[in-house]
Amino acid sequence: MIERNGATIANIVETLWQTMPAHYDAHSKLLIAPQTGRTKHFDFRISSYQPKGYVALHSHKVQEQIYYILEGEGLMEIDGERHVVRRHDHIFIPPGVEHAIYNSGLVDLVFLVITTPPEDT
Repeated sequence: MIERNGATIANIVETLWQTMPAHYDAHSKLLIAPQTGRTKHFDFRISSYQPKGYVALHSHKVQEQIYYILEGEGLMEIDGERHVVRRHDHIFIPPGVEHAIYNSGLVDLVFLVITTPPEDT
């Protein structure tokens, strides 16, 4: 990683995969987040869900989230309705909306997630 005056350049392989709470057969790399010490205002991660992987249905009190699908396909559940999501789809989740994402496809579902403000850890 290169750092200068708070700005950073890093390669994805420099960050280890983590399994977050309530995520099943699903892993994330926290690329830029308060946990990495690089920001206070948002959480930017890449996630990879294996077939059958999912995050349990949940909502956030104040956080907004953006999902951007890079590879694979699956189902995004929003307030009880499931919708097919695939490469290049983007999803916006406002605060208070129940949501979950499931890899119902045959290959890994890979997507970016941006959350603001970041959740307390």
